[in-house]
Amino acid sequence: MIPPDIAAVTDYEAHAQARMTEQAWAYIAGGSADEITVRWNQEAFARLKLQARALPDVRDVDTRVALFGQTLAHPILLAPTAYHKLAHPDGERATVLAAAALEAAMVVSTQASVSLEDVAAEARSAQSQAPLWFQLYLQADHGLSGALVRRAEAAGYRALVVTVDAPVSLRNREQRVGFTLPPGIEAVNLRGQPAPPAPGDARDALRHLLATAAGWPDIAWLRGFTKLPILVKGITNPEDAERAVAHGADGVIVSNHGGRVLDTVPATIDVLPAIADRVAGRVPLLLDGGVRRGTDIVKALALGASAVLIGRPYLHGLAVGGAVGVAHVLTILRTELEVAMVLTGRPTLAAIDRTVLWPEG
Repeated sequence: MIPPDIAAVTDYEAHAQARMTEQAWAYIAGGSADEITVRWNQEAFARLKLQARALPDVRDVDTRVALFGQTLAHPILLAPTAYHKLAHPDGERATVLAAAALEAAMVVSTQASVSLEDVAAEARSAQSQAPLWFQLYLQADHGLSGALVRRAEAAGYRALVVTVDAPVSLRNREQRVGFTLPPGIEAVNLRGQPAPPAPGDARDALRHLLATAAGWPDIAWLRGFTKLPILVKGITNPEDAERAVAHGADGVIVSNHGGRVLDTVPATIDVLPAIADRVAGRVPLLLDGGVRRGTDIVKALALGASAVLIGRPYLHGLAVGGAVGVAHVLTILRTELEVAMVLTGRPTLAAIDRTVLWPEG
């Protein structure tokens, strides 16, 4: 049962923390270092102002968006997040049932705690019309990456999301509680792959990660390996967005990994306009990081995004109510988006542009 005091997605947070272990909460809630970027992601949305319109001539709103040959019912996707079983025993199975019910595209993590095939089977059993995308951490060993891609293709995934911003990170909150995965939870998609050597210290671990990390040529290799659309996730610099397009990306996800990789990088909504100007409509842009309100979605679309992804909010919903909690989070955000579209006089997503924002200065 959903607690009666939950009216906004942020209301789930305290309830989720109360239901999770200290270690699991540190993993899901934590960010890099002092978690400054985690805070900036939300604060930057709050600084942007919307222009309301009196007596708007809006009889209905249409939230549909076309991406990569797929028509989505709304522009709210579930971002790839690892180990859903830390939040709920059903893990990604519960998440995908909610995605199916709310027609939300779900990006399944390489580090999911349920196999990519089982997630796809659950979606089929729910007769889902929403596509599944697969998130990939590219390896320098193309054999390992290629095997995951072929599995995703065979299971019916409709796009690949390649995360490029996380070769290494230091999350102090996890370090302070000594985070380790509990028994029975693992990255099942990577089962059977060679484990990295046990490091003698943190510097040894860093050297190993850098030695096995992928580079830009690996994006070009992937483009030649699969016919699936490829989105590059983890871009905060316009030059990197340009390189992603040049190496064959079909889309770019403006993301700072929810503030979990390098602290004090800017909020994603702050860097989105420059990236949108640089990409100039050649490929769709998506954005994650700090989305907590339907008004945040309007602001992201106004500044150049075609859609947004949410991460922590739906994990909070998962911890509190399983599939029902995730579905409720999506329902709240979609309803808030529709209300904001009406009150700003924007009947379609295509009608949302920078004029919806109050001019600064």
